[in-house]
Amino acid sequence: MAETVSESVRLETEGDVALVIVDNPPVNALSWHVRQGLFDGITQASESGAKAIVVICDGRTFIAGADISEFGGGAPQAVGLQEVQSAMEDAPVPVIAAIHGTALGGGLEVALCAHYRVAVSSAKFGLPEVNLGLLPGAGGTQRLPRLVGVPKALEMMTTGRHISSAEALDGGLIDDVVDGDVAALRAAAVAFANRAVAENLPLLRVRDRDDKVAEARGDEQMFADFRRSIARKTRGFLAPEYNIRCIEAAANLPFDEGLKVEGKLFMELMTGPQSAAQRYYFFAERAANKIPDIAKDTEILDIQHVGVLGAGTMGGGIAMNFANVGIPVTIVERDQASLDKGLGVVRKNYERSRSTTAEQVEERMALITGSTDKNDFADCDMVIEAVFEDMALKQSIFRELDEICKPGALLASNTSALDVNEIASVTSRPESVIGMHFFSPANVMKLLENVRGDKSSDSVVATTMAIGKKIKKVSVMVGVCPGFVGNRMLFMRGAEAERMILEGATPAQIDNVLDEFGFPMGPFSMMDLAGLDIGWKEETSSSSTVREILCENGRRGQKNGRGYYTYDPETRAATPDPEVVELIKEFAVEQGIEQREVSDQEILERLLYPMVNEGAKILEEKIAIRGSDIDVVWVNGYGWPVYRGGPMHWADSVGLAEIVEKIEGYSSSLGGKHWELSPLLKSLAESGGQLQTHAS
Repeated sequence: MAETVSESVRLETEGDVALVIVDNPPVNALSWHVRQGLFDGITQASESGAKAIVVICDGRTFIAGADISEFGGGAPQAVGLQEVQSAMEDAPVPVIAAIHGTALGGGLEVALCAHYRVAVSSAKFGLPEVNLGLLPGAGGTQRLPRLVGVPKALEMMTTGRHISSAEALDGGLIDDVVDGDVAALRAAAVAFANRAVAENLPLLRVRDRDDKVAEARGDEQMFADFRRSIARKTRGFLAPEYNIRCIEAAANLPFDEGLKVEGKLFMELMTGPQSAAQRYYFFAERAANKIPDIAKDTEILDIQHVGVLGAGTMGGGIAMNFANVGIPVTIVERDQASLDKGLGVVRKNYERSRSTTAEQVEERMALITGSTDKNDFADCDMVIEAVFEDMALKQSIFRELDEICKPGALLASNTSALDVNEIASVTSRPESVIGMHFFSPANVMKLLENVRGDKSSDSVVATTMAIGKKIKKVSVMVGVCPGFVGNRMLFMRGAEAERMILEGATPAQIDNVLDEFGFPMGPFSMMDLAGLDIGWKEETSSSSTVREILCENGRRGQKNGRGYYTYDPETRAATPDPEVVELIKEFAVEQGIEQREVSDQEILERLLYPMVNEGAKILEEKIAIRGSDIDVVWVNGYGWPVYRGGPMHWADSVGLAEIVEKIEGYSSSLGGKHWELSPLLKSLAESGGQLQTHAS
């Protein structure tokens, strides 16, 4: 018979074993009533004469983590998590955590306070707080190393990676694994509990274990080596370093002293700007999936076969996304040589991937069929065009696709800036046409900027978002305008970067400012990487821009080791080149532009404030649905550091009134359309509103 303990926890018994059962859909998050129910349930079970206690969950998962909506919300309701953990650890009878689905964050921290842990073979475990700019704040940094050892804890906590039951069993995190469902888990956990009673197994508190952390005690070199190994990937982030410091405390201090270190560092992160930005982004990414005017029951087209036109870098990468999730792809190129080359690159990409086995390479390549005949798209449910950015070319292709493709097939253009409505207008089915802007390399980059045409049907819009999720992209729906959201804002940054090198800032200085801000590279490094000669023709070059002058001087970028920078042929390391600075200075003199010192602060403002201004205009024009959608685009597609939340969130944190004042000043002194102040930005600054929460 079940006894209700709280709205989400009940107590049942099987013989001498009490079962404390959590049922808080959808993921059994540690809401206040779950914490209260666990505390009361364990207390009641301990006092009722039960000889063992099993903590288990209904639904599809064990406790998947904290209730993030409670973060930063003031004093918690009901008992805190620490009281729940103490009740488990100090229980007078064996407590067994029975785990299925995922035990993540606070959920795993609860399980770590049981005396033993039993899991189904499909379960996953992790402490992913680092991805929210945090560290496990309920003893996880002190308990996990005591079970799995310091090296494993360092890797798990600084990446947030989930590990399998097999890996958890091998590492000592859990004590037993069972195949099957929750019913099988319950039976196995009760059996384990009865065995613990029969064999008088000790009440093992993880906090009291010392053998695995003792191995790392005083080993400063191990921690230094680990920091060095992750330095590049975690540059600018505070949370990975704070996690490491907590694990150092676990190795070198008594448990309670380590807990104090964890608590202090947790609060520093929780109240700091980085975690606020990362928690904001967590919700922003989920909000981007919601299209307000698309009903939940809108028909999703059944996409079982995809066509890709173009086997170049973009087309091949796009095809890989679908093959990766088991969707067959027909890829068409203009001639056999180009097709063979493209498919060869796809195979090499798979073979170079550490996460793809030789067997998987063959499975995925078998899903990709090459052709030189567009008529082979006739049976495709969806065709994505990935050819050169030329409107006449794209329109001619869509006329052909309109004739070839079956009724109802979704037709998508992988355009980065062109008018999707113009492309759709040449077909007899504009309602089936949409933009799908993949980012290069398409098999790696997470962002998918979907572009909704004026006549794109609700079903096509919904399907595009659904297919993006299926191929593991972060999808954002945007409207039609030159450059859409991401590139339109990037153009503003580029205009000021080009202007400032003529005024006296060097390419290296500008790139370094963005590097310090947290971008992976600045505009001039990016141009060198892409190739300065893209779209440049020697026969028509007229020394009218810095880029033309560099190309005329044999500077093509990284591809030939000389661009805005010179590049080491072995390491590709970039070195600023005085010759380039001199070429720029000479051009500026010819243009009558006076050279001067440009401060780093001015560079930062002139690069980023026009982007903020343009983002506000994008919201005014209803090109983006929400301010947070713009942030999702920039974090995933353009390297905006997630610990700064995105350009809209960052602008709010700087202060819109301050930004408006600076934009008005630059507009007066510099001029240019990108400095014309957005009325929305001005209005929000005056009213105390926010860009990040503004919805168009």
